[in-house]
Amino acid sequence: MFEVIVDGHRNSTRRDLAPLVISWGLHALALGAVVLVPLLVATDRLPAVPNETLTYVAVVAAPPPPPPPPAASAPAPATKSVSPRPAPTPRPAPPVPVVAPSQLPPLVASLDDEEGAHDFDGVGGLAGGVPGGVPGGVVGGVVGGLVEVPLPPPPPPAPPAPRAPVRTGGQIQAPALVKRVPPVYPPLAVNAHVQGVVILEATVGRDGRVEDVAVLRSLPLLDRAAIDAVRQWVYAPLLLNGQAERFILTVTVSFSLS
Repeated sequence: MFEVIVDGHRNSTRRDLAPLVISWGLHALALGAVVLVPLLVATDRLPAVPNETLTYVAVVAAPPPPPPPPAASAPAPATKSVSPRPAPTPRPAPPVPVVAPSQLPPLVASLDDEEGAHDFDGVGGLAGGVPGGVPGGVVGGVVGGLVEVPLPPPPPPAPPAPRAPVRTGGQIQAPALVKRVPPVYPPLAVNAHVQGVVILEATVGRDGRVEDVAVLRSLPLLDRAAIDAVRQWVYAPLLLNGQAERFILTVTVSFSLS
């Protein structure tokens, strides 16, 4: 019984091998057809490949060369320190030998024209002189001798310095007031109810008119009104030794609202 089972198994294996081989072959043919047929069909539709292939090469400019390295600075020449030379010491000149002459030189004969200054006293003048000159004068002198030039007149005397004005008081009484102009009360001072006394120092000229005014005691709102009024005042001239003099006096200007 065991052998029958074994033999039967062997017969079934031989029978199944042939269909398996045939199945493999059919599958291989099917796969080959699936792969090769599209390649054959697509080959007819592919574009023609040109025989020559053009190659484009982009030409790029070469980069500029790098700048040259900076030139090395030449080393400064070493200066040699020159030591100052000492000044040469002057040497004294050798003494010149003194040689005494062996003989005296001959005397030079002096010329004597045997003429003196008094020999021309009676002559009308020297040759080449100016007609009308002084006898015994210098050749080419001034006709008639030296001319006396008058001295310039002395400069006029300087004008006397103006005398300072005389301050009144004591023995010098102030002259009478001829013209008095009353001050104008400023409206601002009226509204502010400012009143009081402004003391001024007035300088009066020789004609009796006030030349300058200075404030001795001030009220800010009333000073200008007082000064403007006193400048218009006129005094009688101040006579000292019969002459009119400038003088200074103190003036009091009162402002009152009553």
